Amino acid sequence: MAQDTQTDLAGKLTFEADKGAGRSKWVAVFLALLLVCWMGSGYILPSDLSEDAVEETPTQRAIAVAVMPSQADDVELVLSAEGQSEPDRATNIQAETSGQVVSVAVRRGDLVTAGQELGRIDAATIEAQLLQAQTQQEQATRDLRNAIELQNRGVATEDRVSNARAAKAAADAAATAAQEQLENTIIRAPFAGRLNDMTLDEGEFVDAGNVVAEVLDNDPLTVVIQVPQQALSRIQTGQNAQVQFITGEQRPGVVSFIGANADQQTRTFRVEVTVDNPDSVMPAGLSARIAIPTGQARGHFISPAILSLGTNGDLGIKTVQDDNTVAFAPVAIVRAQTDGVWVTGLPESAQIITVGQGFVNAGDVVDPRIEGAEQTAGVSQ
Repeated sequence: MAQDTQTDLAGKLTFEADKGAGRSKWVAVFLALLLVCWMGSGYILPSDLSEDAVEETPTQRAIAVAVMPSQADDVELVLSAEGQSEPDRATNIQAETSGQVVSVAVRRGDLVTAGQELGRIDAATIEAQLLQAQTQQEQATRDLRNAIELQNRGVATEDRVSNARAAKAAADAAATAAQEQLENTIIRAPFAGRLNDMTLDEGEFVDAGNVVAEVLDNDPLTVVIQVPQQALSRIQTGQNAQVQFITGEQRPGVVSFIGANADQQTRTFRVEVTVDNPDSVMPAGLSARIAIPTGQARGHFISPAILSLGTNGDLGIKTVQDDNTVAFAPVAIVRAQTDGVWVTGLPESAQIITVGQGFVNAGDVVDPRIEGAEQTAGVSQ
């Protein structure tokens, strides 16, 4: 009984005789066939949709850039360098004799002339020595004259005359030395200039050799610059120069000296420019900028912002050719100003890209638009 019951239950679980069991199989087969047909439709019935899509896709638009028409012009080449002014001459004045200062004739900062008295040292002792030397000189002169007269009479010997002549020479030397010592008590300026320092005070004692004053000759004033070796061939003595001091004052100058030996560390050459400085108005030691015209060239004036770097690192400018393609032209900066730079290396006329040069390369096709044209059109509308 148990076995019959299990057999009957198993028979009841079969679905082959159920209504709708075969329909599900046909639905699955139909869906599979439909999927296969859809996947193979591209090979069996190729569509022209892709070609139409390609034909309907518009060509890539050229990049719009702003260009500036530029015409070459003559530009004066200028060699610029920073320098410092120096006095034409400078010297320390030393006391040439010892003694007490009895008078001071000038003050620090005064303009002095060559030989002008600056101060005086007490000369009482030296005057007495001079008087003694002059007296001995007169006595030696008389002795020599008498010896010569006696020799002419045949009374005096040649040795007596020689001794008198030696005594006369010694007396003359002593008198001359005393006279020089007396003159040395007056301290004088060796040349015209400005008294930059003065340490003399009345009543003080100075020793021979002490520095008592300093005189600077600032007329003409010398401005020294260091010129790199690659620019040395562009300058020569006698060239005019423009000197702008840090105080804002400008003076014309002339190249007066070009060094013949380069500095071992900087490999630059010393160049001196002289500037007229009446009454030594401009002091020495001022910083200055020198501009030396060295010739002319044909160049374009541009803003430094439109400069670009080429693929090999060259500095250049991107321009637009007649066929609207981009070209890269290496340039050299020949003169810099506060509002722009002058460059060489471009043709006489060029369409310089001013906006968008960073997004294009040489050979690219662009849509050039004159700089400012769009703004003008917008205002007119």
